[in-house]
Amino acid sequence: MTKLALDAIRDCFEGVVPAVLATCDADGVPNVSIISQVHYVDHERVALTYQFFNKTRRNLVATRAATVSVYDPVGLVDFRLDLDYEETQTDGPVFESMKAKLAGIASHTGMQGIFHLRGADICRVRSVVRMPAPAELMSPPSRNLLSAVRRAFVELAAARDLGDLFDRTLDCIRNHFGIEHMMILMLDEVAGRLFIVASDGYDRSGIGSELALGDGVVGVAARERVPIRIGHMTSEYSYGTAIRDQARDQGLTTLDATEIPYPGLDAPESQIALPILSQGRTLGVLFAESVAPMRFRYDDEDALALVADRLGELATFVQGEMTPSTDNVLPRSAALKSPVAVRHYQADDSVFLNHDYLIKGVAGAIFWKVVRERVRSGRVEFSNRELRLDPALRLPEHAENLEARLVLLQRRLRERSSAIQIEKCGRGRFRLVVLGSVSLEEIDRSGVQSLANF
Repeated sequence: MTKLALDAIRDCFEGVVPAVLATCDADGVPNVSIISQVHYVDHERVALTYQFFNKTRRNLVATRAATVSVYDPVGLVDFRLDLDYEETQTDGPVFESMKAKLAGIASHTGMQGIFHLRGADICRVRSVVRMPAPAELMSPPSRNLLSAVRRAFVELAAARDLGDLFDRTLDCIRNHFGIEHMMILMLDEVAGRLFIVASDGYDRSGIGSELALGDGVVGVAARERVPIRIGHMTSEYSYGTAIRDQARDQGLTTLDATEIPYPGLDAPESQIALPILSQGRTLGVLFAESVAPMRFRYDDEDALALVADRLGELATFVQGEMTPSTDNVLPRSAALKSPVAVRHYQADDSVFLNHDYLIKGVAGAIFWKVVRERVRSGRVEFSNRELRLDPALRLPEHAENLEARLVLLQRRLRERSSAIQIEKCGRGRFRLVVLGSVSLEEIDRSGVQSLANF
């Protein structure tokens, strides 16, 4: 038997093989039961799923000691952990991570409705022992994740602006980590919603798609500020299901006119969402998924968490660094396009171009401000600073994610191939480019329409 560190056996905690938990009551009478999940908390602690108030649970609370046997599905080796019970958590990051993973296990094993997490029993690991085995099968890792992180850091450091940083992040994850489906979402703290600013690997980009804080894998990761990883498909934590549930709760059978279709996989088996943090704030979420079960392991989580952290640091650093484009989105020699009717609704700042939805919320308010200013004064250049200082945009003092909103708006206009575009023209400055005539229509909160033209 060999003693090991807890970090060395993290594959045992994926939930592929149920664990065996042994306890004793106060009189020393043993009890052995199967447990759904043993969750890795840190290098000294694990958490056990508290699902039923049975003899095992009573013994654990009474004696505060247990032994659990976990199995490595890769190396085909059994490990024994001696545990000291510390506390039970019924909410928070560890609880939510376990709840998400348990939902995936339940879905995979057909136990939905039976697997219900009441709490996370936190235990300190007294010892880890590898049990004798007749043979050991080890599969080599598919890639060197430390090397992938190093290469990603070098490439991210060369980003020119926030949009470039988003694109480089997704390129690095595809090229160095071999992940094919991913997206970056930024958080609107005031509205409590996340919106997609970049995606890769999907038939549609979904730029501007939104999700409420706390919904799905992405929403829980943002709310709890902790990575959420699922190895098997579960409808409870599906982003697409969350969108449909929101529509159902609002009495809608389909997405309304201001909903942008979500670009996710139809039937993902593995999902991972990592919060993007900076200076104590949650900026957004880095999300990836795969059709393969158990695609993301603990080592993948560690490596991608480093990339997400670096993205958060650089996103703060490049705020306002909107350097001039080398290629204009609308060449001055381009032919004039058909007239564009821009309609703005005051109720939610939603904007439509020729009756087709463009954007809403803060990005919609920004777009309406600059287009209307073009009518009033003929101005075409604007600064990030003046947007921050404009009370009509209702930006919070310290966490407005303004640059991310500008990236979102710029990409939505580009996707629409509109006669109105936004291009960079200097540090913290952008230019409104208009080809052809534009008519403005505004609908106030009472439904009254006003018109303006240029």
